[in-house]
Amino acid sequence: MASRRDFLGLAGAGFGVAALPGAAPLRADPRHFTIEKIDRTSVRVPFREIVARSMDRELPHWRYSEILEVRLASGARGFGESMLFYTWGRTEDAHVRRALGRNAAELMWDDSLGAGLQIALFDAVARTAGVPVHALLGRKVNAKTPISWWNIDMPPEDMASECREALKQGYLAYKTKGRPWFDVWRQMELSTKGMPPEFRIDMDFNETLLNAEKAIPVLKDLAQYPQAEIFEEPIPPRDVEGGRAIVAATPVKVAIHYGRISGRSAVKEGCCHGFVMGGVPRLVMRAGGFGAEAVIPLGLQLTGTGITAAFSLHLGGVLSHAMWPAINCFQLYEHPLLTEPIKVEKSLAVVPDGHGLGYELDRDAVARYRIEKPARRPDPDRLVVASWPDGRTMYFASGDVNFVLRPAMQGKTPFFERGVTTRLWPDDGSARFRELFDRARGNPVLLKE
Repeated sequence: MASRRDFLGLAGAGFGVAALPGAAPLRADPRHFTIEKIDRTSVRVPFREIVARSMDRELPHWRYSEILEVRLASGARGFGESMLFYTWGRTEDAHVRRALGRNAAELMWDDSLGAGLQIALFDAVARTAGVPVHALLGRKVNAKTPISWWNIDMPPEDMASECREALKQGYLAYKTKGRPWFDVWRQMELSTKGMPPEFRIDMDFNETLLNAEKAIPVLKDLAQYPQAEIFEEPIPPRDVEGGRAIVAATPVKVAIHYGRISGRSAVKEGCCHGFVMGGVPRLVMRAGGFGAEAVIPLGLQLTGTGITAAFSLHLGGVLSHAMWPAINCFQLYEHPLLTEPIKVEKSLAVVPDGHGLGYELDRDAVARYRIEKPARRPDPDRLVVASWPDGRTMYFASGDVNFVLRPAMQGKTPFFERGVTTRLWPDDGSARFRELFDRARGNPVLLKE
């Protein structure tokens, strides 16, 4: 499916260059693939300063990951990562016991093992076989793969600062969240000011525009900026008729998550231009195959530090239609946990051809950030406070990961308006905080103050 913007101009930029004739055979003694040891280290990786101001509002637990290291009989060591509280699968003690003594090449496609152990197995097997991870996934068709800078929704001034930083670091693609508790018009105005037209912004609404009638006026306003590239799930994907109306009303591409509705139905009905795909590797590969068959663009979404991003590069290398910039989120952190950073130029990163992941684990950084594994998701008491110019204030009390998003998806918050601002109110021990927190627990409270 051709794009009016030629998919960020990737054609002719090294994208789509075939390199390997096919998946590599494993030419080592099978005994070399025996899993001899598995090490697990929990880490708390700090966010960058600007990022922390907004991540602490809703996703403070994204700091926590577990690093998995696998040693095979060959002597090769592979490493991987699971975000402890946002991942396609956590590695549990039972998974480790089941893997020890087994052939890593036989286990690496077992999606039940958890993200960290599975990535580490791919890395260790590829190092033992003397090939890059992408050779285990399929035929490399992309010398470079697109990648995006990601941020949670944040105040317009912070978003603009992050866009400038992204451009400075070689990115031409930026993804954020569109939310009714921030002024999306002001966000786009400030974030595009002084930016080149080839810098693109992808805004993910997570269904908070509710329906096509409400969504279209907002989207038409934002589409006036040449940097507006993708609107992700502005309304529920199951609203196929509404999706078609949005596609017809705006020149900006519309994305939905693969699997939310039948991919074939979505293509047939014309309710989106492409898909975001994430989750376990087997499903990502399946979605990639569908994209190639349907000739429709896809965007990878595998989140974590630089470790997960390195694995994502290899997936991007073998999926011909992973044409939309990948969302890996490693830009959030002050350290990628790799000895060398992933270099990005014009929003493209080279698919590594070195053995394994093609990157090395920074064990000094892992040691520096090491912690005891949390027994549960860290969730300090806090209020999210949204304020409108007419004096309305809404309070959201923490308690689960969707304590702010869910009410907006259900239409229980004021709809998108200009001038709205939002701040975090940490538990300061005051009686007023406790009163409002208790009132808002479970359902946000709207007051006129």
